[in-house]
Amino acid sequence: MISTAIRVARVGSAAELAAAALMMLGFPALMLAALVPSVPAFAAAAAVTYLADHYLHRKGSYLVNRLSKVRAGLSIRFLIRQLLLILLLARLGFADDLIYYGAIACFIAFYGLQAPHGALVTLIRNRRRMPVATRNVDLASRIRIPDAPPRRLLHRSAEKMLHLDLAAVAGILVSAYLGSAVVGFVGIGITVGLGVLYVLALVPYVRGAKIPPNAEKVLAAVDDWLAEYRPETVLYFSGSKDSVYQVNMWLETMEQLDSKPLIILRERVILNNLAPTTVPVICVPGGVHLMNLDLSNVRVALYAANVGKNIHLLRVPTMKHVFIGHGDSDKLASVNPYSKVYDEVWTAGRAGRDRYAIADVGVRDEDIVEVGRPQLAPIEGWNGVPEGRIPTVLYAPTWEGWDGNPGNTSLVLAGENIVKKLVKADPPVRVLYKPHPFTGTVSKEAGAAHRRITALVERAAAERATDPRFAADVVAQVAAKTELTRIEARLAELSGKTNGKGSNGDEAEATRDGLVDIARHEEVARLRAEWNTAYWSSFGSHEHRVISGAEPRLYDCFNVSDAMVSDISSVVSDFIASGKPYAVTDSAEVGEEEFKRANTAVRAATILSNSAAELGGLLDAVRDPAADPLAADRGDLKRYLLGPDEPTSIEQFNAAVANLAIKAETRNVGQESRAAVLPDMPVTVAGDDLTA
Repeated sequence: MISTAIRVARVGSAAELAAAALMMLGFPALMLAALVPSVPAFAAAAAVTYLADHYLHRKGSYLVNRLSKVRAGLSIRFLIRQLLLILLLARLGFADDLIYYGAIACFIAFYGLQAPHGALVTLIRNRRRMPVATRNVDLASRIRIPDAPPRRLLHRSAEKMLHLDLAAVAGILVSAYLGSAVVGFVGIGITVGLGVLYVLALVPYVRGAKIPPNAEKVLAAVDDWLAEYRPETVLYFSGSKDSVYQVNMWLETMEQLDSKPLIILRERVILNNLAPTTVPVICVPGGVHLMNLDLSNVRVALYAANVGKNIHLLRVPTMKHVFIGHGDSDKLASVNPYSKVYDEVWTAGRAGRDRYAIADVGVRDEDIVEVGRPQLAPIEGWNGVPEGRIPTVLYAPTWEGWDGNPGNTSLVLAGENIVKKLVKADPPVRVLYKPHPFTGTVSKEAGAAHRRITALVERAAAERATDPRFAADVVAQVAAKTELTRIEARLAELSGKTNGKGSNGDEAEATRDGLVDIARHEEVARLRAEWNTAYWSSFGSHEHRVISGAEPRLYDCFNVSDAMVSDISSVVSDFIASGKPYAVTDSAEVGEEEFKRANTAVRAATILSNSAAELGGLLDAVRDPAADPLAADRGDLKRYLLGPDEPTSIEQFNAAVANLAIKAETRNVGQESRAAVLPDMPVTVAGDDLTA
């Protein structure tokens, strides 16, 4: 019942749901207390609404946003409470008393302060919004960017301003209860005085040395930095907050380029959610500003997504443009006709080339370059299960999707069958269950299946803990857990440190102080690797485990597993890089032949029906790799999808960048040569004479 209410109200917890209910009930209670009238009852109801409102705002509740859509926003709720207080005074017989008129004057004056307060806050934020926001770009030595206003002035400023009425409300209630106006006027004075001080405190930040330089000076400073840095290869990206993973997956590759890298983003929300990187990042929301940047040294532009804003960089002829995408799959996005606008399209292996040939969308075969998948470098190969360890099987189903297609996920129809067979396997195996983070967000059936599977794994783990066949190295596990605690404490310490004030300030400060601390960046990477080692050592190699959350990462789970069961998704394509046996569930039951025809990535997989009866074949391949009937097929499929192991993918990628840069430079030199020998002459376009 409570969980259903939480889902319907779209709140995050039972406490949040309770706060929402109390706030909703508090206002009718206020009206009733005003009509009765009862000062204690009114005071109690007012306290409930204040506290519940504050809690929901602090939690960033979705419900608060919804209330504003139905004319019950923050200002309205405060105004209603104040009007009901006026009603209470009238019902108590204070309509002719000075405190009554003082309360009315106070609330009118208080609301009169809201306009300048809101205007100042908006003006400060707008003036401190940079035309170009950056990371790892030294603008501080080129222009003066002042500190942001204190966080207490701007953070949740509307809520803070409105809550200043608390002194007046409390004072007036005390006056009504005691029959003396003194306390009421003291509260009124405090409320109006604090409101005036709040407005005055904001005034210095809208003028003079407190505001950043104008757009012209900022853009000139960025151009000056570009002229000094001379970037050669750009990763360009535009998208929504939910698509930030598409650029994040290329950050490590950009850090490993032989040429000078630069990342250009178009949305602030992407910049704010970008993973840490040492590569210089420029966020240019305005198309005109982007087109005026000096990118004359750039020779190669890489695009991870096909979006409309790509045109703002595609128009630059002095660089070559490449679509690199954000994954390898048989989805229609992998053969988007938009791709023909680029000079080249880079695919992981031969499969990508063949997809374009079959789709016939205008991408020429000679414009396709196979570069592998640099992101898959952390995935380790496999030479069988190490002696003395039982096999580990990873079950990593994808989520249910938006369209209700039964083929999206194996969870609902096959998940329990898969896990039951794995935990009861003889000889035994270890099960790692890592569900997709979106599991259950759309389908109640998928959510229920996930909970049942989680219970299955945890119950099997508890039974195995009492099985004498599975001895745990308690000393090693305790040492690993101690190491985990140390590493997590250090990571928390590092995450609490900032690269400067910008991490705690606003966009302007983040631009000024956003130079990465290389030593800190490298330490975090090293600690995360150490954390991963300690995590897997902190429990037995025989112990079943449910893995949720961001850590350990999917590729870390690949590396400790000997086989995987999954659904059609990029997870399967990535796992193929390991060369390990894998199974994919045909949950829609289209049949093995059609399933393999439609999905290239499953052509070397054990295909499971919803009963999971075929799972024994996968386990046999894990236990005896020499007798694995699909081993050769997996090797062929890996090369077909992802390209050869040698040279490495990053070497192939760097070579492709270098070759295309040469083509861009050749084109530019040719244009300069032609311009030098051609005389000035009029050019006729559509009947009009234009000067060349």
